[in-house]
Amino acid sequence: MPNHWLHRGHWKYFWFCALLISLYLNLYGRQWLPRWSLKFPRQWELPLRHEISTFMNWLVEDASLGFFSFREFTRGIAWLLDIPLQIARSIFSTGLMKGVGSDAVQLLPPLPWLGVIAVVAAIGYCAKDFKLALLVAGCFAYLAVFGQWQSAMDTLASILITVPIGVAGGLLLGIISYRHHWLEKLISPFLDLMQTIPIFAYLVPILFLFGFGPVAAMVGTIIYAMPPMVRITLHALQSVPPELVEFGRMAGCVPRQLLWKVLIPSARPGLMIGVNQVIMLSLNMVIIASMIGAGGLGYDVLTSLRRLDIGAGLESGLAIVVLAVALDRLSQALAVKTQVTRLKKAPSFVARHAWLLGTTLIITVTYLLGFFIPLVQSYPESLQLTTGSSLSEAVKWLNINMFDYFEAVKSALLLNVLIPLKRFLISLPWGWVIGLLAILGWQLGRWKLCLLVVGLALFILLTGQWQKAMITVYLCGISVVIAALIGIPLGIVSATSERAWRISQIIIDTLQTLPSFVYLIPVVMLFRVGDFSAMIAVVLYAITPAIRYTAHGIRSVDAQLIEAGIVSGCTKSQLLWKIRLPMAMPDILLGINQTIMLALSMLVITALVGTRDLGQEVYIALTRADTGQGMIAGLSIAAIAIIADRLIATSAKHTRQRLGLN
Repeated sequence: MPNHWLHRGHWKYFWFCALLISLYLNLYGRQWLPRWSLKFPRQWELPLRHEISTFMNWLVEDASLGFFSFREFTRGIAWLLDIPLQIARSIFSTGLMKGVGSDAVQLLPPLPWLGVIAVVAAIGYCAKDFKLALLVAGCFAYLAVFGQWQSAMDTLASILITVPIGVAGGLLLGIISYRHHWLEKLISPFLDLMQTIPIFAYLVPILFLFGFGPVAAMVGTIIYAMPPMVRITLHALQSVPPELVEFGRMAGCVPRQLLWKVLIPSARPGLMIGVNQVIMLSLNMVIIASMIGAGGLGYDVLTSLRRLDIGAGLESGLAIVVLAVALDRLSQALAVKTQVTRLKKAPSFVARHAWLLGTTLIITVTYLLGFFIPLVQSYPESLQLTTGSSLSEAVKWLNINMFDYFEAVKSALLLNVLIPLKRFLISLPWGWVIGLLAILGWQLGRWKLCLLVVGLALFILLTGQWQKAMITVYLCGISVVIAALIGIPLGIVSATSERAWRISQIIIDTLQTLPSFVYLIPVVMLFRVGDFSAMIAVVLYAITPAIRYTAHGIRSVDAQLIEAGIVSGCTKSQLLWKIRLPMAMPDILLGINQTIMLALSMLVITALVGTRDLGQEVYIALTRADTGQGMIAGLSIAAIAIIADRLIATSAKHTRQRLGLN
């Protein structure tokens, strides 16, 4: 049944009146409203924080599984995971070691840098062509030339263990969910929470259960990177044409044969996209994982941030980007390669396994040469380059010569935009805000969406996180608005110009692969700490979906509609405003949705620069090892993310229906 107010266009008058009432409440509400309506009484709050902490302590100290405790069980899992991790680190980073700590002695060296570069180049050539081989070889050579090889190999060793576990777990869970639809409905909310709860929030329980070290970091990375693989596996299997499934059944396939002989091969291109996502998310986690014991490039960035050493931090951050680009291009090429038809069986063993034998030969030859020629084993330190000092000097020059301009812009935005908006949101009565959310949910999705948003808002209120949540909404909201004001015009320009599209692709790829922590280093050096620095970092990190989705939406507009507009005499600006943008609006809304998700995830990182929102609550909980505080703050951030996601997704759905799109 259509909403008659929405159909008649009366909702805009209602929301205009709601805005006027909100302004009145902001100016005069404190004079006549009861105190409890402005600040939720502490005695009404639910003690969930303490309950969670108590449960976690019981789980770690007293819970048992038969003959051993739950803690011993988790530490046993950690021991099992540590075995392949140590093997991978021995191969790529440390070599075969005897002893522990300062008494350790290297028995055999790790793989030589020239051998690793030759192997990744061979993989690139086999996956696609000579250009890809040059690209990945150049990326790994960059790591050696700029002195990042040792840390990069530590990170690569962790990725090579984390990614297969994340892929296997996501694939298995996706297959089971495909076979049992009830499980799909059951795990969907948990996948939403895993993707929206900040990773900081469950670092504390991971530390409790798995201890401090690389294995705990690996567990956190798997939890963070696995949900997209589950969703992509489920989507890829559901997208297999029904005709193929029916043909397999008619051919007499049992369910197991139907899965592995028909469904998995047909869905393989989509599954490889999931593998790519697991790789990229794992690399995005390397800095956060370094907080609980992971080494490698993430640890280098973190220590540089603590020292405010912008040059070293950016160098290590760029090394993560370079490694991410190489692995991303390789995984994408392998995804495309799976769509090629199978080759005919070669007549001999050597011909069938030429690539495997070739790479084995390369590794063997370079490894043996490394014993006699040091240059083959490790890149000479005397030939290493660095741009750290140049980057630090550039920032120093900007601070000296542009300080007044930066301060003027910062002060203008703080005094005229950020602080007034912050005070406005904090001063609104909590009942009024929840009531407006209920009405908006009813307007867009009737009672189901209304109950969902009200329930999530009440969770934030009853757990005592309301004021922090309003600060989070203020920081996220202003950052998303600025990102949209910049990103949507850039997306429009990129969609209408091939040259601009190629340039924007480079910018987007760089911003997406640059670790979130790296944004803080130059921002703090230029603008100091505070809400303004946090906003700048969030805008830089979250702007890419606004650009990408806008460009994709405009480029996907039906060519027949454009042709009809041209025939009708539309100018270029009329084509844009009357046809392209309205038809691309669902994609633009989804881009805004993704921008909000990235902004919320970045706000936890910006707690390091002095914000006072939910992100800071999560970070403080991590430093205090307070499981309850971290989980409640993380769930509150997830609640904000889910509210925004459901409202925007429903709005996009209505827009698509109104435009007659599928």
